[in-house]
Amino acid sequence: MKKLELKYGCNPNQKPSGIYVEDGELPIRVICGRPGYINFLDAFNGWQLVSELKRATGLPAAASFKHVSPAGAAVGLPLSEVERKIYWVDDMDVEFTPLANAYIRARGADRMSSFGDFISLSDICDRETALVIKREVSDGVIAPGYTDEALAILKAKKNGNYNVIEIDPSYVPKETERREVFGITFEQGRNELVIDEHFFDNIVTENRELPEAARMDLAIAMITLKYTQSNSVCYVKGGQAIGIGAGQQSRIHCTRLAGQKADNWWLRQSPRVLSLPFKESIKRADRDNAIDLYIGEDYMDVLADGAWETVFTEKPPVFTAEEKRSWLAQNTGVALGSDAFFPFGDNIERARRSGVQYVAQPGGSIRDDHVKETCDKYHMVMAFTGIRLFHH
Repeated sequence: MKKLELKYGCNPNQKPSGIYVEDGELPIRVICGRPGYINFLDAFNGWQLVSELKRATGLPAAASFKHVSPAGAAVGLPLSEVERKIYWVDDMDVEFTPLANAYIRARGADRMSSFGDFISLSDICDRETALVIKREVSDGVIAPGYTDEALAILKAKKNGNYNVIEIDPSYVPKETERREVFGITFEQGRNELVIDEHFFDNIVTENRELPEAARMDLAIAMITLKYTQSNSVCYVKGGQAIGIGAGQQSRIHCTRLAGQKADNWWLRQSPRVLSLPFKESIKRADRDNAIDLYIGEDYMDVLADGAWETVFTEKPPVFTAEEKRSWLAQNTGVALGSDAFFPFGDNIERARRSGVQYVAQPGGSIRDDHVKETCDKYHMVMAFTGIRLFHH
């Protein structure tokens, strides 16, 4: 198959729409459903991301994409008991595989943004991963293959209309890529940069101790940024992205946005949130929404009389600003990647409040010395990669 017609483009009024290759055949097979234009943008970007994560770490990887940027990305490390609870899988009587763990973590870090995602998997989708996908509101999945059990589960989702795409893992695109905007064709070489164990060797701070786990987290951050709409920064801890800021015109706003997401991820693990008395009938998405309100500035939207009764069995106490600051101060060892240089030390100041200890950025700003001094003030480790990773 050289061409696949789509229902419409980014919007229903944009017709005709399709995907095609000039030479050879499309490297995908639509097993189920009818993926759309944006679905394929998410699928192809996500597939590249998880493939690179797998090559860089040796671990199965998953990504949760929304609107051509990842809402989450992770590798298949085991889940802690707390993570099982905050990702709403503690009720599943399943021995999760590494691939299932990867998707649970990719989906769970920012569940508000991942709602209705397109999933990318680095490995053949197994039964356990399919059982997790079955429970979530999602548009579809792309993977190099599916077991018979997994396929049966996924084909039953959305009354048989769930988008399931199989991609040829041996497919290699041309070195030059093209796109058309306003009738004008743009051409550039593909970004074939390999992010490996030596990518962070140029450490420029006084503290030069970069543990292997932190080096892997920085690699996850930078690979994730390679497929995130710029400007972008990515906070990573324990093998998963915990805060991604995409498409911001100002880098400090990007750092703040991603930092707030990382803070929310950590606040969800606090005893105050873990003990929230939800009604048994409340769905996972409604719990996510309630938690997001509860830990934010608009907490009275869920705690006001007449509101809390619809969500909780009893009215929870306010999670005070002082309590939140105390809990957030316990988050440490976070890695932060940036797709372009930090122009000011204010980005480091903001990152520190979210537990960042390790930083990777291209460098090259006229204020590099100031950024370095800010890192040294907090005994952070910072590596200059020398490579920008803009993606548009």
